[in-house]
Amino acid sequence: MNQEKREYTDTENVYIFLFDGFSDWEIAYITPELKKSKKTVLKFFTIDGLEIISAGGLKITPDLSIEQLNPDNVSVLILPGGVAWEKKSIKEIDKLVETLNSETKTIAAICGATTYLGQNGYLDKVKHTSNALDYLKYIAPNYKGEKYYQSDFSVTDKNIITANGTAPIEFAREIFRIINLHSKNEIEKWFQLFKSGIWNE
Repeated sequence: MNQEKREYTDTENVYIFLFDGFSDWEIAYITPELKKSKKTVLKFFTIDGLEIISAGGLKITPDLSIEQLNPDNVSVLILPGGVAWEKKSIKEIDKLVETLNSETKTIAAICGATTYLGQNGYLDKVKHTSNALDYLKYIAPNYKGEKYYQSDFSVTDKNIITANGTAPIEFAREIFRIINLHSKNEIEKWFQLFKSGIWNE
């Protein structure tokens, strides 16, 4: 399969990894905002480039496969949750994540996807969160970052964003902040609207 050509652009290239059974609601607040923004290019990829079915039954055809993806193009990698992470059945993204992390590209994981980062050592030296500390330690026995664990909805430290599975809105806010999608004030207004139903002019 053809390798994705390198894109030269001033925009942020955000890639979301999809797989069968991924938790579609965990990225539902992120994708509309990124899709309509002129500051971002949003692409979806899967392991093989074939259609997948989300936990909610959505059939999705991705833009490309992991083989076609050029890491040079990636500004932000988003990993939604799903049972597959807990089963440790996803291995094909190891090289991509390692490459992006070595280049301090932003890697954002929510819910079960945080266990993948924990299992592979990416949370050992950064502040982070997950569904619970005991959950993270149980699912990711190689995890050694307990002293950096934060009991919070979403945490950003260095190039790593993590979030509790109950916090898709907070997760979205952290991603918007790190790519400067809008001004700080506009992002906070967006957050208050979707979190509390409040809109402040």
